[in-house]
Order: sequence, then structure tokens, then C-alpha cells
Amino acid sequence: MSNLYGDYNQKIDYVFKVVLIGDSAVGKTQLLARFARNEFSFDSKATIGVEFQTKTLIIDNKTIKSQIWDTAGQERYRAVTSAYYRGAVGAILVYDMTKRQSFDHMVRWLEELRSHADQSIVIMLIGNKCDLGNLRAVPMEDAEEFAQRENLFFMETSALESTNVETCFLTILTEIYRIHAKKSLTANDDDDSGGSGLLKGSRIIVPNQDMDHGGKKGGCC
Repeated sequence: MSNLYGDYNQKIDYVFKVVLIGDSAVGKTQLLARFARNEFSFDSKATIGVEFQTKTLIIDNKTIKSQIWDTAGQERYRAVTSAYYRGAVGAILVYDMTKRQSFDHMVRWLEELRSHADQSIVIMLIGNKCDLGNLRAVPMEDAEEFAQRENLFFMETSALESTNVETCFLTILTEIYRIHAKKSLTANDDDDSGGSGLLKGSRIIVPNQDMDHGGKKGGCC
């Protein structure tokens, strides 16, 4: 087995919850199935309610258990949002690059996410179905500009052809791990100081706002 993935006997160092967000039928469930089980179903039905898959990985010699949550994109299921976002440290916003409306709705989904989630949440924008390049309705430049403006990672994927699927999940999980590892080191440094430092109260670690998230992108096809 690749050293990228852990086995069930290993001690879990971190458990990270990541939520998938976006309109119905953009391919969220297929992305999850491809990442978690390397499966793709042409007969996939709309997700009803909430479901999640887990996958254990090794990042920097640490065992990371990822919980990837998937929910329906239809308006009538939006009541699950508060519980859905609770505890999430990462979010993947998914649009269908052949449907302009699904991309235009990213603004609304992002606002909802930021109103419910922790301010330090790591967010990635995904343009799915890049295997259908001849039907493209969202230029990559538009998505890159939006991602850079909102400080998001960006990548185009194809769940059907497995293009960039593993890469996008590994990218967001690695960034989450980097932030939490830094937070742990900071907490240890504070403990070692014996409380004699000038900083008082709680310290909140947030992602580096100067990071060029827009530059961390992967093309497709």
C-alpha cells in the first residue's frame, strides 16, 4: 500500500472534517466517491439529506483521518446547514463548468459558509466536469479571478476521468494539517513560556492572508 494512506491499526493524529458545498447535480457525490473509494457511477442519484465518507492518509508522517461530508444542494434541504458546518475545518465549493449558473451561485454558497463556519476554515473552489471541455460555460480565467479575490484554492476536476480529484483533496487536507500543526507548535511555545510573555488571552491562528491561493491551481486536460 502507498505510504500516502494509513492502515486501520495506526494511531490517528488528527481528524479533519471537510464539507462539500454547491448546487445539486454539479458532481459533489461523484467527487467524494472517486476520492474515497475510487468509484464512479453513471446512475448516481441526488443526495438526500447528509452523508459522509472517511479516508485515512499520511501527511508529514502524521496519520490524518478525513471526514468528507456531502449534502444535497437543493434549497429544501438547506435546513441542515448549522449542523452540517459545525466543526468543519475545510470546505470544497463545487460548480459544474458546463453550467454558468452553478458558478454564479458560488457567491451565495461562500457567504453562507462564512456565516456558519469558523473564520480559519480552508476553502477550495472546484470546477468539476472538465472532461466536457467542448461544453465549457465558465472560462478558467473567471474562476481563477474569483478564487484569487476570495483567497481560495482553485482547481478543475473530472470525477469521471479522475482528473485532479485526489490532488484537490490532498491539497486542502495538507493545508489544513499545516495550519493545525502550526497551531499546536504555537500552543506548546506558549506553555513553555510559563505565561511570562507579553501576549495575554487566547491566540487565534488564521490562514496567511498573503498566501497566493489563486496561484495554487491545477489545470485540466
